Amino acid sequence: MTGGGGRKPSLWAVSDLHVSYPENQPFVDDIRPQHPGDWLIVAGDVAERFDQIVTTLRTLRERFDTVIWVPGNHDLWTLPGEPGTARGVARYLRLVAALRDIGVITPEDPYPTWASDRGPVVVAPLFVLYDYTFRPSGTQSKDDALAVAEAAGVLCTDELLLHPDPYPTREAWSAARIEHTRTRLDALPPDVRTVLVNHWPLVREPTRRLRYPEFALWCGTERTADWPVRYRAEAVVYGHLHIPVTDQVDGIPHHEVSLGYPHEWDRPGAFPRRVVRVLGGEAGT
Repeated sequence: MTGGGGRKPSLWAVSDLHVSYPENQPFVDDIRPQHPGDWLIVAGDVAERFDQIVTTLRTLRERFDTVIWVPGNHDLWTLPGEPGTARGVARYLRLVAALRDIGVITPEDPYPTWASDRGPVVVAPLFVLYDYTFRPSGTQSKDDALAVAEAAGVLCTDELLLHPDPYPTREAWSAARIEHTRTRLDALPPDVRTVLVNHWPLVREPTRRLRYPEFALWCGTERTADWPVRYRAEAVVYGHLHIPVTDQVDGIPHHEVSLGYPHEWDRPGAFPRRVVRVLGGEAGT
């Protein structure tokens, strides 16, 4: 990100920094504002270790006027032997508390409002998991879908490390998060525009380009498909797929903003690594 003299503040977004890979650190070091009023969305998967998540977000918060975070699946993993190990909701709430302490906005905080030239836009950081409803064609249940994925050699590490405690399943946790989040979004003024931020895509369309389509099982829920239209989204920001591209769905830009893993960057047809300007940056007067 380089300077942009004469411009107004921008709302930027990035995700899947995966700072446990040393090759990713120079990219993170280069994430800097172009304007003192710039905001930064970090849409999950900062790291697996608690201390790395907090340290990275503290650094970014020291640079940007406002930093907004949502959890990704890697952030929620419980690694064997990690100090202060917590699982499921307890780990999530520990992260929320630690990030609040350093001034980072989380999904449990009041939604901040971005002042755009067209009026206020509520930036809504969401934490909505997945519920195995992005199923392969012809399957009718989670068990059927998992069997198809297993036969294709596809298994998400979440099955081993993302614990839903105290919920019995990840889909039960997802259902609770959906209800909680819907209540908050329904309480917004009926004419307010939004930017919806979630680690997992809110609609299924972006998963159609996955190299292994069975992996879509761990990529979202059909229960959020109408949210971008229903909640008047100016844009949707997400990560997780490691396919950084912008899709138009129902006329709304859906920005996948992940950095991803180093070995993915040089693949044929790989997309450029970038921090995406979501709103703002208009020339000043």
